[in-house]
Amino acid sequence: MQFSYVNPTQIHFGQGQIKTIESVIPTDQKVLVIYGGGSIKRNGVYDQVSQALAHHQWSEFSGVEPNPTKETLDKAVAIAKEQDIDFILAVGGGSVIDGSKYVAAAAKYDGDGWDIMVGKHQVTAAIPIGAILTLPATGSESNMGAVVTKAETHDKLPFMTPHVQPKFAVMDPDVMKTLPEKQLINGIVDAWVHVCEQYLTTDHGAMVQDGYAEALLRNLKTLGEQFDARDNDQWRANLMWTANQALNGLIGSGVTQDWATHMIGHEFTALWAVDHARSLAIVQPSLLRNQFAVKQAKLEQMGKNVFGFADSDNLAEETIKAIEAFYLSLGVDTQFNGYQGTKQEAVDTVVKQLEQHGMVALGENQAIDLTQSRKILELAIS
Repeated sequence: MQFSYVNPTQIHFGQGQIKTIESVIPTDQKVLVIYGGGSIKRNGVYDQVSQALAHHQWSEFSGVEPNPTKETLDKAVAIAKEQDIDFILAVGGGSVIDGSKYVAAAAKYDGDGWDIMVGKHQVTAAIPIGAILTLPATGSESNMGAVVTKAETHDKLPFMTPHVQPKFAVMDPDVMKTLPEKQLINGIVDAWVHVCEQYLTTDHGAMVQDGYAEALLRNLKTLGEQFDARDNDQWRANLMWTANQALNGLIGSGVTQDWATHMIGHEFTALWAVDHARSLAIVQPSLLRNQFAVKQAKLEQMGKNVFGFADSDNLAEETIKAIEAFYLSLGVDTQFNGYQGTKQEAVDTVVKQLEQHGMVALGENQAIDLTQSRKILELAIS
């Protein structure tokens, strides 16, 4: 266990915390507020932001879509450059926050922002960012990662740099009250897989990381089981905080990480517009079966410490079945049939995308090559 860990994002958690942005963003800074559709105007968040920024000079950019696209975000980059923006305030879920990170970095670069996504440009500066989280799922509000899609070419790629780590994150569970049921379910699934990507890897002996990961998984399991009773402050607060802790860097410090489910799942989103969380539920069980030999020990540990199973000869497989049952209990499919043409054509299309994106050695052991990805996809696509 060797690592350097810091999370510099200041968290303002709880009801009524949106007003804190009045004091945490200097009044002499020009602010660009970035958000998605009109939901923040319907649920009162926009009014709270407007009131908190009453003494600031600010402008806004709306229309950031789920799975934000370069094409949309480049319009915000142009505004940030033209108006010489000093601070970006992202108001939304993971897509808005991810998109704002791209804007923050691309606005400090003279070339095409997509150069950042393909590794042609290494980010050395970015406009400072703050986030007001409206949809708990990705943890993007307090980490340095982002994922952006290039709609023209169906490319969905990640980038990471400490320069886009939010300076602060406002997390008010009240803003979740008007979220559609589907988005809350996606948040549970997304956070679940985030934990698994850092937990279902090797037997590394890091007791704090493993124990905390298991606690988070038990939280999410309970929240899923209590989904019918979701309309209360405690349920909302616990989902918001659990999803944050799932991907703020702590449980991944000093341990092996996977992320193959994400890399393969991204292609489902780019090709067929599958919700991000639902693409993960499609890929993960098939991937776990494909990588059964190397993941068996951690699957058995998860079975005992998360699901409460007793030791048995088939404990690891029972754990995979329990994960599938958890998704299905939330109405989330674990296989995909939303393609056109034949199953073989769908598999070939994803494999081709993975190859084009250099995703040819995935997983904690870099053992998931294109042949193994194909086998995973043949299980995951019905």
